[in-house]
Amino acid sequence: MLLEDKAPLRGWTAAAAVPTCVAYLATMVSKGDRMAHQHPPRFLKIVDDAKTRVRETNVEEVKKRMDRGDKFILVDVREESEFAKDHLPGAIHLGKGIIERDIEARVPDLNAEMILYCGGGYRSALAADNLQKMGYTNVISMDGGIRGWRESKYPLTKD
Repeated sequence: MLLEDKAPLRGWTAAAAVPTCVAYLATMVSKGDRMAHQHPPRFLKIVDDAKTRVRETNVEEVKKRMDRGDKFILVDVREESEFAKDHLPGAIHLGKGIIERDIEARVPDLNAEMILYCGGGYRSALAADNLQKMGYTNVISMDGGIRGWRESKYPLTKD
């Protein structure tokens, strides 16, 4: 099927559509926007709101801290199937759908340092915000998530 046959482009020719799409993607990549264009605007709005209240770190800093042997609890908040595929070494799994229900049993210390991560840093920001509302005082979201970890070619495990 030709690009100009696609209904959503409403009469655009391939000559007009392709450069526009390429320019848009180049802009997204140059901004370092890790696939945000795929997320709906209302979701991004609540993530942006949560990020005003949570502390964030990045992939490189988490790797440095792991290499130094710093003590913190690394929490993967992705879905169980995502965790089973692979995850960061030493991570525990508490998916975003159940973390608020199960966190007190797994991490009873409200002052324990926890670094949360997900695919790109959005779900972890939402989860961190909720944990803070529950009284946890030392929660950090890892911006870039496991995608950033993979891009840096850092080790993953399946244990």
